[in-house]
Amino acid sequence: MKPTRSLSSLTGGPPLKRPHLSFNPLKVATKEAADAVDADPPLSKLIDILKEGINHPMKGNAVVYWMRMSDLRLHDNHALSLASKTAMQQNIPLIVLFLISPEDYIAHDRAARRIDFTLRNLEALRTSLSETHIPLCTITHTPRKTLPSRVISFLSGLGCYNLFGNIEYELDEIRRDISVCKLAKLKGIGATFVHNKCVIQPGAILTAQNKAYEVFSPYHRRWVKELNNKSEQYLSEYPFSHSNDKSMRTLAAFSDLFDCNVPESIMGFELNADDKRVMIECWPAGEVSAKALLQRFLTTKARHSQLGAVDPLNPGAEESRSMSRIASYCNDRDRADGDTTSRLSVYLSSGVLSARTCVREILLLQQSHLVDGQGDSGIGRWLQELCWRDFYNIILAAHPRVSMGRPFHEKYSTIVWEESQEPEAGIDSNVLQRWKDGKTGVPVVDAAMRCINRMGWVHNRLRMISAMYLTKDLMVDWRLGERYFMEQLVDGDLATNNGGWQWCASTGVDACPYFRIFNPYSQSSKVDPAGEFIRLWVPELSKLSGSELYNPPGPIADRLGYPRPIITHEDARGRALRRFKHPGVC
Repeated sequence: MKPTRSLSSLTGGPPLKRPHLSFNPLKVATKEAADAVDADPPLSKLIDILKEGINHPMKGNAVVYWMRMSDLRLHDNHALSLASKTAMQQNIPLIVLFLISPEDYIAHDRAARRIDFTLRNLEALRTSLSETHIPLCTITHTPRKTLPSRVISFLSGLGCYNLFGNIEYELDEIRRDISVCKLAKLKGIGATFVHNKCVIQPGAILTAQNKAYEVFSPYHRRWVKELNNKSEQYLSEYPFSHSNDKSMRTLAAFSDLFDCNVPESIMGFELNADDKRVMIECWPAGEVSAKALLQRFLTTKARHSQLGAVDPLNPGAEESRSMSRIASYCNDRDRADGDTTSRLSVYLSSGVLSARTCVREILLLQQSHLVDGQGDSGIGRWLQELCWRDFYNIILAAHPRVSMGRPFHEKYSTIVWEESQEPEAGIDSNVLQRWKDGKTGVPVVDAAMRCINRMGWVHNRLRMISAMYLTKDLMVDWRLGERYFMEQLVDGDLATNNGGWQWCASTGVDACPYFRIFNPYSQSSKVDPAGEFIRLWVPELSKLSGSELYNPPGPIADRLGYPRPIITHEDARGRALRRFKHPGVC
């Protein structure tokens, strides 16, 4: 393969395959544009403009809560709780609004599976809210640049002067909310946006230099200390028990809102029947399912029978406090041959489950008021994962460049990637496509990719192995892998997905050093010691075992119809070390 262009030549990126919309957003910003935004992050602008808004708006006819893709729940929802409180104090109804923005989904490479999961949860929420006479109004809007005015016109049309929503930390979304606040003020509408996604919000924990942390370990120590010192502030549950008067259903101004249906799909993001069936089985919608999954993780043993695309709430789970999945998490979290992890990322990324709820339930399990900050216990290690989630969100908020297609460390922007990166014509190279299809000739990588392609999910260690193989062994631009994951994963989230990819590619914040390169064959025996995961997802190799399974000899691979590796790991390692040590040099 021939080396080709560096980061700068990718600016703009190829169009996504969404034929219904002639919308091709910029995927990679210039260094200058990213530097300018990093120098003045818009989150602080949003906080300032909120302080300058309408503090005491008119009562109006109702209060509107604007639900987003990352807070699909009723319980422990900060903005919804505030909206409900305001509605009750003013004795007016509560309305829930959800805006479907296809252009935003394209801009953020949203997976059709993530959209499907969103719609299924919205339908469940619509049913729950309807029981208390609260309408959920779902509106599809294009183009995205006029979405702020659409929100304000919705409120103005209903005579509403109070708008509540939870803050999203992506750059485009913060800019959108700034525009909403400006338009709201002109109309006399009070706009309130609050933190809700993280256990501890961006800006609450800063270094001695009054900056966001860029190294995880000291951040984690502060995170644990803050929670233990201010548990009531950060871990209290936001209450919600609102009910509108049933007469709202007959009021002329609001009755039509109850007839607003949640669409079954969005054009350009449809699932075929088989994929939809798998998503429904693997990822049941609703808060009840999410909380049941959490309890399974906290109280029951892992099962080999739960390997693969199965219902995570299948009966037969054996309860055990001492051998529960969370108790064993420190030692078993990297194992791929059972439900050793929580599988809650889908519910956390969509906000069906609150991260605060997870911490509170752990404290109840421990019968303690103190958060475990130790990494040598199952509970402590899993809490670290929740802390990583907060950490990547503070990076997204403090360094918006990472949401602009830029590496956190610009010194790696000139790395020479192989020709296998996605060309400007939008056609995948053969090498990149083989990785996507799970046909690289490296069984653990292929099993991980086939699992993603089927389930829309694979646990974190396998994501790391697959990502590092693409970026270090194949020397393919990390953004192409990042984009493909977002287009496939039902738990796709910009902060954590970008953070994970830049960690593996050694371009990100507190990333692994460039000379740390996973050997996919030695990793295989660690994550899949009996080979069950590989044999499930790579059935061509189902009769092999041991080293032949992890690294099939060429003649055996040929006989079984399995591809040989694209490149030897030894050759790939040498090439990666050379190019990362001297960015810009082949």
